[in-house]
Amino acid sequence: MAMTHPPSSSVGDYVKAIWEIAGSEAASTKDVADRLSISPASVTNMFTRLRERGLVEYERYHGASLTQAGRVEALRLIRRHRLIETFLMQHLGYSWQDVHDEAERLEHVVSDEFTDRLAELLGHPGRDPHGAPIPASDGTLAPDDSSPLDTAQAGERIQISRVVPRNAAALAFFAKHGLVPGRLLKVHEVRGLDGVVTVEDEDGASHALGPLLASTIFVQALSEDGD
Repeated sequence: MAMTHPPSSSVGDYVKAIWEIAGSEAASTKDVADRLSISPASVTNMFTRLRERGLVEYERYHGASLTQAGRVEALRLIRRHRLIETFLMQHLGYSWQDVHDEAERLEHVVSDEFTDRLAELLGHPGRDPHGAPIPASDGTLAPDDSSPLDTAQAGERIQISRVVPRNAAALAFFAKHGLVPGRLLKVHEVRGLDGVVTVEDEDGASHALGPLLASTIFVQALSEDGD
């Protein structure tokens, strides 16, 4: 059955989480439960509701994937969220570790018209403060070929493309050490034993990152001439 009324904030949180976890693929109950900090049983119940509203395709034990309607709704919210983050940082003086949580609160209470006017005010930015691409008003999203830092190889020269804003403490750490979008690094070591990735920045400073932190930094490999 197709959706006939605007989704609630909880529904929006779910479709956005599915998109961020799996894109066009299926997101597992456990992954969504972990992302939203709720019980797997609650996720299972919501998956059923989302299927009834035409937002996901869901089969028990196989996870949920977004329908076209679900994808449209997810990207609408992601666009709104990332534009709000950009506005808060550029015009209201928020730090980059605080804009995510504030945008989470605001994204459900503003209209599509507000979102469009915000985009106009900001000059239609292509990326948010954490480097993530901002969907266009028609729902298109620029391709992103970056990969997590924990998949890089020792000796590679890389550039940070974006950082996943999982929590404010991690973002504050990245900001303090200059591990932000655009920063050039060299991978010094990737330890198989514990997953620690050590990188060196342009100033010669070394940064050892555990697997949880390394998995939230997305990078692009550079050629030897820097391209």
